[in-house]
Amino acid sequence: MNIDFTGKTVIVTGGAHGFGRAIALGFAERGAAVHVCDVNEEGLAETVRLCGDKARAHRLDVGDRNAVQTTVAAIGDVDILVNNAGGVRGQVGRPIEEISEEDWKAIFDVNLSGAFFVSQAVAPGMKAKKSGRIINISSGAGLGISLTGIQAYASSKAGQIGLTRQLAHELGPFNITVNNVAPGFVRSNPATERQWEAMGSEGQAKLLQNIALKRLGAPEDIAAMVMFFASDFAGWVTGQVISVDGGK
Repeated sequence: MNIDFTGKTVIVTGGAHGFGRAIALGFAERGAAVHVCDVNEEGLAETVRLCGDKARAHRLDVGDRNAVQTTVAAIGDVDILVNNAGGVRGQVGRPIEEISEEDWKAIFDVNLSGAFFVSQAVAPGMKAKKSGRIINISSGAGLGISLTGIQAYASSKAGQIGLTRQLAHELGPFNITVNNVAPGFVRSNPATERQWEAMGSEGQAKLLQNIALKRLGAPEDIAAMVMFFASDFAGWVTGQVISVDGGK
């Protein structure tokens, strides 16, 4: 399968490390002009350096709708959007009665509102040319429960899956596909490294035992599914959620 994105313009949010960096590299290696967005400027600069001359960095908080609109307008027409920005905003699992309104909203802002705002910004250009790909990166937490125990994380990722299906039907008449990748646990960034260490040897062994392939994946495994969804091979695939988790 030869996948090539020469001449395509791509936005990857949350591109400073982990999945986002692997996805940005995947597109750059296949000829795309890649616009990488994140609030982590140091990591963002490293991703762009690795991607090469056709990559551009944009400091962007995807939960800020006005900033999203300004950034997308500066980029221009976009062929492919990958809504990868997300996470737990430094939070840890706590009982429901301890969660503040600000804690709840902070996670929804990046995981769900952010995906909506960036999709909203690129949609008019995609509709005008009757072509486009939107790929959302959710989580196995959105299909089941979160290993973190963070209520807002599981809820916002489930909401993003619902958004994927809704937008697939709204944008389908314009030949825009909207799909979703739901990764399993991958040691891809400082947060997941902390989570892995917190499991201890017993918890780590239990996690691996529950995976059909008995091993963890890598960010490149997530990027590979994104490349497929973004390619011509997936031209008649939309509204789908694919778990990339080693088998559950």
